[in-house]
Amino acid sequence: MGKNRDGLVRLIGAFKLVKAAFLIAVGVAALWSMPQDLAAFAHRGISWMGWGPFLGREGPHHALAKLRHLDPATAKRLGVLCLGYASVFLVEGVGLLLKQRWAEWLTVVVTGSFIPIEIYELVKEASAGKVVALVLNAAILVYLITRRVGERRQIGSRILRAVGAA
Repeated sequence: MGKNRDGLVRLIGAFKLVKAAFLIAVGVAALWSMPQDLAAFAHRGISWMGWGPFLGREGPHHALAKLRHLDPATAKRLGVLCLGYASVFLVEGVGLLLKQRWAEWLTVVVTGSFIPIEIYELVKEASAGKVVALVLNAAILVYLITRRVGERRQIGSRILRAVGAA
């Protein structure tokens, strides 16, 4: 059971690293290219990852149209923001792969902080991709909280047994 649970944490860590890689690519493209190039890059990335059907018919087109019309200063700010988020996802992913407890708690905090935003975006304009993202992040959040709290309870009962045996 423990190895299976560790495998799931590693899968979450790998997922965080994939998100980090995507954000690094977008961030670098936003910093060193024109908004039209950034939109073309994002379109290729969405197509390559097969995310189009999950994002809905209008979602990617609307977002890409916005990217095409960004002024260079806003594109640079977007690039810095993407790289900032990527650094958080990198720390989470590496920490989870190394089975660090602090990384599980960091992932709980970061993932939990995005859920209200995801709910707002879903209510504003629903799409299959937004539903999948919300469900996936909620599942990760519940799983990691359950895992951390369950482990604390096990440690507490072991301590109580040890004290009672003494």
